[in-house]
Amino acid sequence: MAMELIVWDDGRTLVRDMMRGYHVFGPGGEFERTVREAGRGMGIGTRVGLRPERTGSRTVVVRDERSILRIDMSSAEVEDLVLVEAWAPRATTELPAGADFEDVLDMMGEEWGFEPELLFDPLPSGGVAFSDSSAYAIKVTDSSGRVSRILRRAIRPLPVTERMRRTERERRLERDANRQVTQLGGGGEPPLEIREMFNRFRATRRAALENMRFYPEVPVVGAVHVTWEGSLWVERSTEPGTSESGPIDVLAQDGRYVGTFPVGRLEMPDAFGPDGLAVFVETDEFDVPVITVRRLPERIR
Repeated sequence: MAMELIVWDDGRTLVRDMMRGYHVFGPGGEFERTVREAGRGMGIGTRVGLRPERTGSRTVVVRDERSILRIDMSSAEVEDLVLVEAWAPRATTELPAGADFEDVLDMMGEEWGFEPELLFDPLPSGGVAFSDSSAYAIKVTDSSGRVSRILRRAIRPLPVTERMRRTERERRLERDANRQVTQLGGGGEPPLEIREMFNRFRATRRAALENMRFYPEVPVVGAVHVTWEGSLWVERSTEPGTSESGPIDVLAQDGRYVGTFPVGRLEMPDAFGPDGLAVFVETDEFDVPVITVRRLPERIR
């Protein structure tokens, strides 16, 4: 169950496998080894947004709930370190040790709209740049995780209206109803007990969506990326329900404002590479994913 893939500076690739840990491949694609995370089991799935560090070490940065972790992949078992404890807009409940299905259902009872997401990307210096609130405030850390400066712009969050609440609720209900479920382990009808658990899961999920609670503002920042040279690309959000992505601000390593790509001028790259390369994952006329690589002008790298 491969979930994410990253590439280090030397061309080695790391694949996160939700069932077995992490697989390391050499620059030529040859398998080298598997790195396991003892004691987490499928809990590894809570860690998302895998990012390679550009410091020459065999480390990655990842999000786990409202924390940013640095994970060392140089040995047979991972060693992780909490780099940043981000601001939490509300109290979260962790599953107790030995949690059962009923505990999982209890945790699914709340669903929030427009909750500020924890957005981040590693810096070449070993620190991270991250956003954890509704405001335009990009926090920059050193390699130890200490916040050294906060980059702000005087752009206020958009107040949430009743129309936005209704549209967001309907969008999530539709997405949930259209979600496809793949059965592992071959075909055939699943056991009655499994079907009943799945039906309860779907019913609890739908009830949570129908009774969604909302934050009063739409977060200003929609995405944060860092180029290999250290420039920050900050995508601003647009009004919920619109299909266009927001404008993209480019900031220099020292926080100096370089400029803004207006709406419709450029999509946020899915990944950056060396020497100004930028990767865009697009779809063709047959909805087939296509990877396009472009080189950015030197003045905005």
